[in-house]
Amino acid sequence: MTNSPEFAVRLAASDEDLRQAQALRYQVFVQELGAGGPDVDHDAGLERDAFDTVTDHLLLEDLSRPEGARVVAVYRLLRDDQMPAAGRYYTEGEYDLTVLKTSGRRLMELGRSCLHKDYRGGAAMLHMWNGLADYVARHGVEVMFGTASFHGTDIAALAQPLSLLHARHLASPELRVRAVPDHYQRMDLVPEDQLDRKAAMLAVPQLIKAYLRLGGVVGDGAFVDHTFNTTDVCLVMDTARLSATQKSIYAKGMNR
Repeated sequence: MTNSPEFAVRLAASDEDLRQAQALRYQVFVQELGAGGPDVDHDAGLERDAFDTVTDHLLLEDLSRPEGARVVAVYRLLRDDQMPAAGRYYTEGEYDLTVLKTSGRRLMELGRSCLHKDYRGGAAMLHMWNGLADYVARHGVEVMFGTASFHGTDIAALAQPLSLLHARHLASPELRVRAVPDHYQRMDLVPEDQLDRKAAMLAVPQLIKAYLRLGGVVGDGAFVDHTFNTTDVCLVMDTARLSATQKSIYAKGMNR
């Protein structure tokens, strides 16, 4: 990474923008995390799927990098008014979203969130979250949701953090999406009085912790994704329930 990055946040506006987003996704999901599947183009070094053509892609660029390699963070955004063109939300492959889809509220799915490894732990995600906050306000989004991942599929190794999320951050019934029956993985694996809360929280990925700080909650059950080599939880955030302090944090952004 350069010593003085020049950050800019914008929506993808061209095929080249989308290619850079998919290339970053390939670096993070495939090369770092071991994801695979039919949508991965190893020859071109791209991670892509059919949802890419009907969604918005929020990009963070470092303008000090060479042209063609400036995208260093990506969010894929699918609003409820865009969803009919896709046929469904990506998350519906893992979770039953009926409680959200019948709520009458403005929904937006967050997906394929990734950050270049050289920019983690710094100011990059602050800029990205500011851009996301602007997008949410512009479109009147009331509920955001999407899957977030633990690396790996060893449930025994993830028992403590999954149990902590279930015990302390389970969504209320009106927001409580549920993992699809064929892949439902219980999260209440360790009794609450037997949790090592400090160790469990340390094992929760930073991005999930950022959502929790903003008032995010988790759905019922995890989804073990062997294709992506992850164990997923569904995070839901009711923007109307954010406290004044949380809204301030959201507006300022959060580091991953």
